[in-house]
Amino acid sequence: MTSVPSLAATVNQRVADALSAALPEAGAADPLLRRSDRADFQANGLLALAKKLKGNPRELAAQVVAGIPTGGSGAVIKEIEVSGPGFLNITVADEAIIKTLAERAADDRLGVPYADGTGTTVIDYAQPNVAKEMHVGHLRSAVIGAAMTEILEFTGEKVVRRHHIGDWGTQFGMLIQYLIEHPHELDHKSGEVSGEEAMSNLNRLYKASRAVFDADPEFKERARRRVVDLQAGDEETLALWRRFVDESKIYFYSVFNKLDMDIRDPDVVGESGYNDMLEETCRILEETGVAVRSDGALCVFFDDVKGPDGNPVPLIVKKSNGGYGYAATDLSAIRDRVRNLGASTLLYVVDARQSLHFKMVFETARRAGWLDGKVAAVQLAFGTVLGKDGKPFKTREGETVRLVDLLDEAVERATTVVREKSEKVGLSEAEIVENGYQVGIGAVKYADLSTSASRDYKFDLDQMVSLHGDTSVYLQYAYARIQSILRKAGEEQRPAAHPELALAPAERALGLHLDQFAEVLSEVAESYEPHKLAAYLYQLASLYTAFYDQCPVLKAEGGAAQVANRLFLCDLAARTLHQGMALLGIRTPERL
Repeated sequence: MTSVPSLAATVNQRVADALSAALPEAGAADPLLRRSDRADFQANGLLALAKKLKGNPRELAAQVVAGIPTGGSGAVIKEIEVSGPGFLNITVADEAIIKTLAERAADDRLGVPYADGTGTTVIDYAQPNVAKEMHVGHLRSAVIGAAMTEILEFTGEKVVRRHHIGDWGTQFGMLIQYLIEHPHELDHKSGEVSGEEAMSNLNRLYKASRAVFDADPEFKERARRRVVDLQAGDEETLALWRRFVDESKIYFYSVFNKLDMDIRDPDVVGESGYNDMLEETCRILEETGVAVRSDGALCVFFDDVKGPDGNPVPLIVKKSNGGYGYAATDLSAIRDRVRNLGASTLLYVVDARQSLHFKMVFETARRAGWLDGKVAAVQLAFGTVLGKDGKPFKTREGETVRLVDLLDEAVERATTVVREKSEKVGLSEAEIVENGYQVGIGAVKYADLSTSASRDYKFDLDQMVSLHGDTSVYLQYAYARIQSILRKAGEEQRPAAHPELALAPAERALGLHLDQFAEVLSEVAESYEPHKLAAYLYQLASLYTAFYDQCPVLKAEGGAAQVANRLFLCDLAARTLHQGMALLGIRTPERL
């Protein structure tokens, strides 16, 4: 597959070539082309260049325009006019729009280039804790990470998933000891255990063990000794620990399955996966002088990290009691991902509140030589999910919202909306249920992904499942509307590009936007900003709606050729919506 250059890229090159010909002494100059409301594109680079060369920008603009062929059959550019002090307002030919879109339509990837072998990104996302319930705070890492994984893989990056689950720590001493003394607490009522049953078992055991731990000093001492056994690799203790991990995975996977996410077991490498590396990591840091002893702890200090009292705040790698801090695990993970997985980029989809920790971890890894100029480490930091009141999302009782409850409610609300609209479309009960699920989960994901990751956002289900505004339902409805038109067209009226036809303004706007898909994906993959893809898709649905309102498709006034051409625009819009939404992890029902 050969990538299809966008009209913007083609126009930019034509202007750049004319600029070089008019001013050879300028070398390779950037025309600074952008979309414009005055024409299709505007080139602004001539002003700065003329100023630099002490020339007249309007005269330079006139020279450039003279060197660009316009109009006539086969021309990409229809006309150029010099505006203001030296802007170029550029209008492309209708024929060029349709020809370029036809090239995109002929390719299964819609002309998006596949940059094979560009690098390996290890992405760390979806990181729940063993023996603990997933709550609303786990949503963003999973949704954003899954979307970025799909986008990076689609654009050609080799991606290795890593789910760094919390499966180690002192709390397991308490849990394991309690299970030893109450051996049937994790037994299942049936052979096939559900995620809810697994979590119910874990919740019950955690609460019971905590109550005994707080009330019985002798049990507390036994639990602490059990932590030592766990860290020493005692077989009986490890076997019981694995039961907790396995039970938790049943629950995790049920939630991720509800989120319509594919989490694979080999990609789940928790804190415990790096235990064997911790001592060596600490030894290397101390021997190289990156870390030093301070009050018995092994620490790394930074000139720009100080507490409220003005004293340095260190990154604690090893505690004074011999226990390892989170930093030791994170640094060992970096060593493993660079050395054994061949990472060229480490991408961490982690709460913004952990930014200082990761800043210090990355800097420590650089000082140790584990992150050199060939390996980049990036935190894709995300904000907090808020309630309608603008405060961190809680239940009425002040508890953290269970993720599974939130997803169930979203599906319930969406199913109600789908059911209300189903009579017009004639959906069966099975279709209503399936569409309700796809719309509800899509609504939750889109609300997250349509917001810049670094910002907080309000979780408002009423808004999320609305057919109006910037919601996934609006996009899904646009896609379903197109499919309805294509079904009505049948076999007699097929989509076909007709470059010879003049385009209405709404057709031109839709066509030019469709042509930007590859460029948007490239930008999103490079900047790790999936909200830009969501914004592109929302604008695409909006432009399609305007096209639908202004340009009759099956009853086009221009006859069979215009019907075919408009069906072609419909079909390409549907394919682009479908592909873009799939990269965000959102389904597109055929009927809605």
